[in-house]
Amino acid sequence: MIGYTDTLLEHFQNPRNVGKIPDADGIGLIGDPKCGDFLRVYIKVDEHERLAEVKFECFGCPAAIACASVMTELAQGKSLDEAEELTDERIAEALGGLPEVKFHCSNLGAEALDNAIWDYAVKATRREVEDRQVARSAGTEAPRPP
Repeated sequence: MIGYTDTLLEHFQNPRNVGKIPDADGIGLIGDPKCGDFLRVYIKVDEHERLAEVKFECFGCPAAIACASVMTELAQGKSLDEAEELTDERIAEALGGLPEVKFHCSNLGAEALDNAIWDYAVKATRREVEDRQVARSAGTEAPRPP
């Protein structure tokens, strides 16, 4: 494939961390209607707010699959703040570069990861609010039926 590096081809032919995380803490989705690429990223966050596991599912071209694969390797083990700083340029660099017409694929990986982290943050905030509401109501009155 013209313009694809050996590293990119390796990640396309043998993608890392493919699949779902059934009990994911965050899920990020993104698609590019112009080219038809679609990417879903799953994250599992440990007690230290680090990415314990990152997996993906991708429908797309070789560059999109390779970018998602290398993104999971770059993000795994990072803190949430460090993972949010992962850029499309860093993803492309880790693959040894991308043809200009395929650079948008690296953006898909970075954006889907950001969306998964955002989803995790929203869910964590919601859990904190629910926990506070339960704590406030404990022992004061019986909950009202729905």
